[in-house]
Amino acid sequence: MQINVSGRNRRLLSRALLGLVFCGAASAASAQTTVTLNQPSQVLANTIRGGSFADKNDRSVLATRASDNLEYNRRLLLKFDTQNAIPAGSAVTSALLTVTVKTGSEDATRSIGVYQVTTSWNETQVTWNNRYTADAWTTTGGDLGSRLAVATVSNVPGTKATFDVTALVKEAVAGRLGSSRYTRLVLIDLEGSTSESYREYFLPSDSNAEVRPVLKVTYGGTTAVPPPPPPPTTTGSTLRVLHWNTHHGGIGTDGRLDTDRLVKKAASFKPDVVSFNEVETYNTNQPALFASLMKTYTGQTWYYKFTTGSGAAVGIGNMIMSRFPLDATDVQLLSYNRAVVNATIHVNGRIVNVSSTHLDADSSTYRAVQIGELTSWGRATAEQKIICGDFNTQPTTANSAAMKVNYYDSWAEAQADGTAIAYAGNTAGNTRNSRIDYIYYSHGASLLVLKSSQVFDVRDANGVMPSDHRPLLTVFTVK
Repeated sequence: MQINVSGRNRRLLSRALLGLVFCGAASAASAQTTVTLNQPSQVLANTIRGGSFADKNDRSVLATRASDNLEYNRRLLLKFDTQNAIPAGSAVTSALLTVTVKTGSEDATRSIGVYQVTTSWNETQVTWNNRYTADAWTTTGGDLGSRLAVATVSNVPGTKATFDVTALVKEAVAGRLGSSRYTRLVLIDLEGSTSESYREYFLPSDSNAEVRPVLKVTYGGTTAVPPPPPPPTTTGSTLRVLHWNTHHGGIGTDGRLDTDRLVKKAASFKPDVVSFNEVETYNTNQPALFASLMKTYTGQTWYYKFTTGSGAAVGIGNMIMSRFPLDATDVQLLSYNRAVVNATIHVNGRIVNVSSTHLDADSSTYRAVQIGELTSWGRATAEQKIICGDFNTQPTTANSAAMKVNYYDSWAEAQADGTAIAYAGNTAGNTRNSRIDYIYYSHGASLLVLKSSQVFDVRDANGVMPSDHRPLLTVFTVK
């Protein structure tokens, strides 16, 4: 699992860390201070759940539970007062969140993830639907940023789970997450739906301070570097999402590897975000090459995140590229040596999560497992959600049906609307011998409006294509 903190964007964190290097002499000389935030006045907490409880504020119990039925799904919100407890600009070196189990159901262990909450909320008003009485979450269930850490949580009373949230606390204390320097978090069960996933945790008001939720922060001195300027804002509401399986980085139907040829063609479609499959790092750093070539052909800087199927440094995998800065990135490994890579961007002031995956080519059984894992991972990803990839299955299969339980097939939806475009001889929108490449968007993506979807004819005068797949472009309006 590779995680980067949300915030304004990843460049801000890099600049902040660079600033620490340049003023290292002063910071190193400063004494290290550790503060323990576990007093009721320093820790605010709530449990939110959907269904008939979606408008109920509940501070009486802290719990997590995984369920496909929102009536039973529970998420634990936490907010720590890093604004008043830690001087602004302090150089945070460590921040560890610890919660203590009060009781648990039958599952001996559960994987619990901690995420940044990107918008403020009021402890006496927050619910599944609203962060304040009169202000709804952008996405019901909380506006989530990146996943910061994952811990295995026991069902044994008194056991503790600790999460490293240093990256987020650094940003909060530096004042780079908005006007408030509070640290806002949510705990979410990442595993499958079951009644045995319930975990209850001790409250901030418990008489025993040793079992309360606690954030322990170590910092030393203050940095002399002023906060960096805000990132460039995105303008416009149109989002053009391109997906293309590159065939090992650009091996065309003539059998020749020509990455430049493929990227030049991709750039010609004027995408905002691109999902590339079969990008490699064996002999060449193809991710960096793709980004460099996209800059050459568009005149813009492109930000990217890459992962191999195994998560190893060397191999073949998936890549997300964006002309917008990446607020956060995430990698989730799937079974049978596959993976999904995600990038969080802001478009028209909205959070959009765009992912790229490539499912097993030979086994529908393997694909079913991978789709189950992909769907489970997606439940803890904030709206608006777009998943691109070579799914190696046709639209009428059980594999595709499993995806469409939670996601819309953008080409099929555009066909129904009369906005799907292909070319003569390919009215079905086949991306290879059939239609196996998809751009999905989630049923909960209420701020994404589908405008069109297109499969391009990329044959040159000799009938040669830059890859053995055709590219797919879907255009959305972001409300």
